[in-house]
Amino acid sequence: MSKGLGKGINALFPGESINQMESVEKIPVKEIKVNPYQPRKIFDETALSELTESIKEHGVLQPIILRRRGKSFEIVVGERRFRASKAAGLKEIPAVIREFTDQQMMEIAILENLQREDLTPIEEADAYQNLMENLSLTQEQLAFRLGKSRPHIANHIRLLSLPEIVRELISANKLSMGHGRALLGLKRKKLIPSIAEKVMKENLNVRQLESLVQRMNEDVSRETSKVPNKDIFIKEKESQLREYFGTTVSIKKSKNKGKIEIEFFSEDDLERILELLED
Repeated sequence: MSKGLGKGINALFPGESINQMESVEKIPVKEIKVNPYQPRKIFDETALSELTESIKEHGVLQPIILRRRGKSFEIVVGERRFRASKAAGLKEIPAVIREFTDQQMMEIAILENLQREDLTPIEEADAYQNLMENLSLTQEQLAFRLGKSRPHIANHIRLLSLPEIVRELISANKLSMGHGRALLGLKRKKLIPSIAEKVMKENLNVRQLESLVQRMNEDVSRETSKVPNKDIFIKEKESQLREYFGTTVSIKKSKNKGKIEIEFFSEDDLERILELLED
């Protein structure tokens, strides 16, 4: 975590008290802009309407956190309260003004949403990817910085390899993250959208989808190779390796020799696998 950031974060989240040395100001709503690093794209309209009604009746009980940006302000924490306040017709909103760098803004925006579990798996994946690119971090460094496991980071980022239509289905909560991971195991990538539709139409759970993907991949293997069916031992080892690496793994054995093929989907995914091999 950035030097000096931890102390600031502790006071940022809703429910935490504002430092007694800080003053709460009334800031015109029209002078406030949303956080450009906000990872959350989807806001629950029902929850937002309920908050709007609460603000109409009781006002804004917890000040939002802003940083000064030229003649205006950017939201650090409290975008839901800001949106609800605008919807409630408020002209001003209570706020505390603090100084933050762009790097701190990015980290805080993600940490706040992760604490509140407000992000969809795709929003979380995008947030991790943006942090890695903008702060030049590896997956392991990012995991340490955010207090997450490396597999957690890696499994989310892999979702970004899915076709856009499937990512949208996950964001809309029509498919789960588990469904997305299973779909990534398909050897024929062009079939992913159609299989995703099948999952929704037939209401397949993740285990059922994994079985379907395995059968389809075995069909591909039979079509592209005359090698006899793999024995149970090889299949079990493939399954163990798939679970460990989080991707398709194929063991090809011939007499006393063979090879192991590990599939990756991007440079970051390759880096993730290489790090696992080094462990």
